[in-house]
Amino acid sequence: MDTIDIDKKEVLRYLGYKNQILDYKTDKLIENCIFEIQKLAEPKYIYSLFKVTGRENTISLDNGLIELKGNAISNHLRNSEDCVLLAVTLGNFIDTKIRYYEKTDMTRALILDACATAYVEQVCDMVCNLIKKEDILKNKSLTYRFSPGYGDLPLDIQKSFLGVLAAEKNIGLTASSNNILLPRKSVTAVIGVVEGNCKHNAKSCLNCNKNRDCMYKKEV
Repeated sequence: MDTIDIDKKEVLRYLGYKNQILDYKTDKLIENCIFEIQKLAEPKYIYSLFKVTGRENTISLDNGLIELKGNAISNHLRNSEDCVLLAVTLGNFIDTKIRYYEKTDMTRALILDACATAYVEQVCDMVCNLIKKEDILKNKSLTYRFSPGYGDLPLDIQKSFLGVLAAEKNIGLTASSNNILLPRKSVTAVIGVVEGNCKHNAKSCLNCNKNRDCMYKKEV
């Protein structure tokens, strides 16, 4: 995968900046951390298309291969006959480096973490753009990404989610006993496939149930 430019504005958002003026030292440290993440990251991804066969409070994919429970995911896929399950990871080296800096330079550790978060989201965006080019999606579009833990979609779906994608075998992505993705800088998501254009269903902080209290939300 080609190197992806990391959006500094997104890094600053994850660091909690609200249009403050950056001093030279901090700005250069962020630039250095962006460069370091690009060198450390080993982005990998896998995705697969599934038929949506259940409704109401439980979404069943491919007649019970996996079930997604909750009102939020049901609403997310309400107009979808198909959906994509996506898994993305940046690999283990970033986790190792962040843990190292947590012991030696906490400021750099925090900035490196924010850079990695921005990077994995940008990788997800890139993969979604690739998915849109699939022949099966002709005259169709994708909803925004909806991850386990959003709304009332439980985190304990992670292992089943990774299992149906064979994510451990294909990209080295697993989940801990507490349903934390390992490596940490990873994303799993459900993406609905809908007829025509779904701009009205675009990803937005306004759609998030944590919008009121989130320090990372985008200004609108």
